[in-house]
Amino acid sequence: MTHARPMTPPFTPVLLLGLALKPVRPSLLQPVFDAMMKAVRARHPDILERMASWGDRAVCIDPVDLPFAILLELDPEHPRMTVRREIDPGEVAATIRGPLDMLIALAEGRVDGDALFFSRQLVIDGDTEVVVALRNAIDGAGIDLMEDFAAVLGPFGRPARVVMGAAAGLACRLREDFDTLRAALLAPARKDADAQSARIAELETELKALRRASRRSGAVPS
Repeated sequence: MTHARPMTPPFTPVLLLGLALKPVRPSLLQPVFDAMMKAVRARHPDILERMASWGDRAVCIDPVDLPFAILLELDPEHPRMTVRREIDPGEVAATIRGPLDMLIALAEGRVDGDALFFSRQLVIDGDTEVVVALRNAIDGAGIDLMEDFAAVLGPFGRPARVVMGAAAGLACRLREDFDTLRAALLAPARKDADAQSARIAELETELKALRRASRRSGAVPS
């Protein structure tokens, strides 16, 4: 991954998946990204055409909850997504960093990119013009990564859709369970913090009252 500003990954099933993938060599995952790029070229060629003027640039896609990053090369003639353990910032014009589910939602146009950037759920480093051009290129393209990936599998597409649909449903349920668990774990800490804040507010009120009383009596507070 690039060595830019750190970003804390959220506590989700993807984070556990990332921990499980740490021992896996990135080269073993490369066929998945080759297939994804093949699907983009076949089903959404207009995206690459719109990025033609940026063909000499590369962008790092950094899912903070996974132990690797993706080097996206934008050359319309030879586009490529390469999965790596590390990407030097000098290799890329910009880096887009965020949780995997947010990156996927952004690619599929299911979320407002500006809202994600302003809320710091996604972070950009480097040349923002390249990122804006990429976002404009994919905006409205109708990308559906699951459907696009299944489409390049030919006769295996239908069973792949079933498997990926089941996996997506399971991931959604796990995410809900993780949210419940996180809320339960954080509840005591939040309760203590609220109690401390209330006590501090009481002490500040008492101190102000003592100062007013001291001024009225002409005494100098110690």
